Amino acid sequence: MIAATATAVQTHPLTTLISRHSLTAAGYLKKVADRHEALGFGAMAHRKEKATRWTREGVTPEKTALLAIASLHGIDFADVDRYGWPGFLLLALDDDRTVLESPWTAAGTVTTLTDVGGPVDRRGFLIASTSTLAAAVAQWITAEPAIAVGPGGRRVGAEAAGLFDIRLDALRHLDDTVGAGRVYDAAVLEIRLITDLLKHSSYTEVTGRRLFASAAEASRLAGWCSYDEGRHAAAERHFVAALRACGSAQDSTLGAVTLAFWANLRYNADDPQGALHLLDGALADRRKISSPRVTAMLHARAARAHSKAGEATAAWRQIDAAFTAYAKADTPEADLPSMYWVNHGELHQVAASSALSLGEPKRALEDFTAALTHEDPYDIDREARGTVIYQVRLAEAHLALGNVDAALDLGHQVITVMGGIDSARSTSTLGELRGQLGGHRHIPAVADFLDYAA
Repeated sequence: MIAATATAVQTHPLTTLISRHSLTAAGYLKKVADRHEALGFGAMAHRKEKATRWTREGVTPEKTALLAIASLHGIDFADVDRYGWPGFLLLALDDDRTVLESPWTAAGTVTTLTDVGGPVDRRGFLIASTSTLAAAVAQWITAEPAIAVGPGGRRVGAEAAGLFDIRLDALRHLDDTVGAGRVYDAAVLEIRLITDLLKHSSYTEVTGRRLFASAAEASRLAGWCSYDEGRHAAAERHFVAALRACGSAQDSTLGAVTLAFWANLRYNADDPQGALHLLDGALADRRKISSPRVTAMLHARAARAHSKAGEATAAWRQIDAAFTAYAKADTPEADLPSMYWVNHGELHQVAASSALSLGEPKRALEDFTAALTHEDPYDIDREARGTVIYQVRLAEAHLALGNVDAALDLGHQVITVMGGIDSARSTSTLGELRGQLGGHRHIPAVADFLDYAA
């Protein structure tokens, strides 16, 4: 039974494509062969055994065959090299046009919210091009607000939006504690419930905008959970939907929050310049951002993007701007409920991570220490997943300074904390530490840890 389940989950994407087009293997290969010849690559054999070799025996098609398959499904040739075989086939399995191309109107937002609540998208790559990022920021700024009172049906008031706010606040804190795997489905359920009200109820303009704001936060949270699980395509779909909902809600601050989380995905997916484009858009008119914590977070994310790009001067300038913005913040209770985690300790963690990326482990160690010893410290009890990630980075700083014992101690702490956390990012971060410790396997304690953490 277990083996059968695993096989079902890991179906080769080519097998899925052939099935979706209601073709036999031979019939599909005939289409590929025809496209191969039409592209000027010459004749190609199309016996069904070839599909078996490609899908079950680990054989990669020849380059011209790969291009013919890409052409057959409207996939850009550049993506063949970018994602490799069979990764690029996943581009043909999900239709992102609804979320990327729907009009930036209230009706378009509802359509988008309806679309992203579908099957889980497990593609581990980005779907938004540079031009898409630019268009999203520009259209968010000029998006049509929600002015209609709904299509009819039962009338709902502000109390409905208030209840969604309470539920979403609970999900945010659950995400901190147990990780994204258990929270994603609940966030999608919130999207569906809110979208159902937007589609089938009547409401005032004020209530409508509050519902769109709730939809934006639910989508932002779903995007964050998708990213934490390594599902980057799904994350971007949710972030785009969230930004659209922010536009319909006419909530600049919530839009800035969405862009900040989207930027986090981009720079950690090796696109720091794309991240900076999103952050520049969020900061372009910072006077509309009502929360100093949000402004501080935007500068902190910009610092990380610059550090990933190796731009030290710009990174430290952004760190200074983050602390300056945070100095104007009120108490957490008086700020946005979603910004409870932004404090001095968090900003020091970001500064430390930036220093580590820039090859300054001593400076990183100072900021990692300040994050926990400041009078406004990073909350390791509340932020279990974040604690894992930052502890691994602290261990890497110790390793860079030659302190293997301190790195090992932190490694053991990380494994203990990770026991109840469902997070692909945390697991990946621990894998990075194991990779760095690999060069010290000749030390018995290191060898024991690597075996234990395998």
